Amino acid sequence: MTDQNISAAVRTRRVRGDGVDLAVYEQGDPARPTVLLMHGYPDTHAVWDEVAAELAGRYHVVRYDVRGAGASSRPFGRKRYTFDYLMADMRAVLDATAPERKVHLVGHDWGSIQSWEAACTMGERFASFTSISGPCLDHVARLTRENLRRPTPRNVKHSVGQGLRSWYIYFFQTPLLPEVMWRAGLTAPFTRALELGEGVRPREGHPARTMPRDGAAGVGLYRANMLQRMRKPRDRRTDVPTQVIVPTKDLFVSPHLVAGLGDRVPTLSLRPIAAGHWVVRSHPEVIARWIGEHITGVTGGPLTAAESRALRRARVAPERRPFEGSLVVVTGAGSGIGRATALAFAERGAEVVAADLDLPSAQRTAELAGLLGPAAHAFQVDVSDAAAMEDFAKAVLHDLGVPDVVVNNAGIGMAGPFLGHSVEDWRRVLDVNLWGVIHGSRLFAAQMVERGQGGHIVNTASAAAFTPQRTLPAYATSKAAVLMLSECLRAELRGKGIGVSAICPGIVNTNITRTSRFVGLSDDEQRQHQHRASRAYALRNFGPEGVAKQIVAAVQKDKAVVPVTPEAHLSYLTARLSPRVMRLLARFDVG
Repeated sequence: MTDQNISAAVRTRRVRGDGVDLAVYEQGDPARPTVLLMHGYPDTHAVWDEVAAELAGRYHVVRYDVRGAGASSRPFGRKRYTFDYLMADMRAVLDATAPERKVHLVGHDWGSIQSWEAACTMGERFASFTSISGPCLDHVARLTRENLRRPTPRNVKHSVGQGLRSWYIYFFQTPLLPEVMWRAGLTAPFTRALELGEGVRPREGHPARTMPRDGAAGVGLYRANMLQRMRKPRDRRTDVPTQVIVPTKDLFVSPHLVAGLGDRVPTLSLRPIAAGHWVVRSHPEVIARWIGEHITGVTGGPLTAAESRALRRARVAPERRPFEGSLVVVTGAGSGIGRATALAFAERGAEVVAADLDLPSAQRTAELAGLLGPAAHAFQVDVSDAAAMEDFAKAVLHDLGVPDVVVNNAGIGMAGPFLGHSVEDWRRVLDVNLWGVIHGSRLFAAQMVERGQGGHIVNTASAAAFTPQRTLPAYATSKAAVLMLSECLRAELRGKGIGVSAICPGIVNTNITRTSRFVGLSDDEQRQHQHRASRAYALRNFGPEGVAKQIVAAVQKDKAVVPVTPEAHLSYLTARLSPRVMRLLARFDVG
């Protein structure tokens, strides 16, 4: 039998727990490190099928149906579902599958709740712990009490929000009714909700055919443990290196429940993902990769540059900066807004890729960024060249990994009457200002989608995008197209967890005024117009650092359209409220 067949084959056995028979499933080479995958409610071990298949080539993967689920025994009475019994079952499985060695524990939903109990009470059995969509009940109880003692609007909002998400917990406390509903046929609505709400298609094994019985029996988990721990929470702590994967679209578990975990888990990493509750089904490759990275980081194995950066970003530490461990690509980074943006992200802990047509300028930006943050990287690239951009995107991916943020900032200026613009003038402006954004968005968005961990794309448009001017036909057209492209892209990528922002500066003092082309003029007239424009922008005295600050905020707050300067805000508001006024103003020559 080949290694691949060994990894893919699922071996089953029965293990005697505390008064129950547990169905245990194993994959991979037993001589390799063991990963124990704990399922939630009303699932069985089969919810992990895709993740287990991903992990089995590197690890010994163990799963089992917890008491009350799947092919395991279903004891009667709530007392048989307390944590004491659950912990005894887990010990029996560990003794049978990985005796006398530590394992890597992973839990989802109730499996994670149960795993928190294990990590806090028998941490000596575990080398690492990954929690997904299931908090420690004692931590939640203490956090809820702290919020009630300090009823600020934010604390009240978080507590009420989680209370609404937990509606089913209260329902499960009622006698008989939950069991009757499960046995009467809740499987079909559950399956439909899973497909519509999570984008997860049912398949053989999940939802399980035994779900009516599993759901009815598993209610005992909530009755035996929930109210008891909420009334009398214990001071639960663990020294097991812990990774918490936080699905930000989870309808049942609020992302805010991770608050304060760092005080109880000294070695803690947080990894948000734009996904729903059943993320182990919707994003199995990502979950398997993160489990593997966490294990490798804990055991001291070799990490790629991208993996090392991801772990640094996830690690919770008091001194951690907002973009610690992030990779940020900025085009047009050799000067002006591009350089200021690269430095702003570097100052906040990001590893920066500074790209520009002028390589020495890009190198200078990278040098300055390296003084503020991690070592930065300089690339020479012509954003208007599709082949060059493809090579650039591949080089970044190969050398550094998938960017977390991409700022498509490179652009050129051009002014003059429409009839004065040649075909070549139009081609040059659109190639850089529009096609450069298209190339950057297309190539890096594809990498982000394939990685499955979200990201953010920032496209530099302009206040000219919504401010028609008789002297800026080509430039304004290119920037209006960037704005609309960004809006369309934002709608498409939202479901992938990728944000898109269009930044619309107004009059900003950068060197674009000294390099802009004024069509139909002699060289001397060109220089005169450039000088007048530079002087006017200098008098306005709004520097690129102000734009960079807004770009960082747009990424952090996922803003769609960001006018920057006061005149940009005024123009944007006027364009939305009274387009006719903007058309009238466009008739005047402001140059």
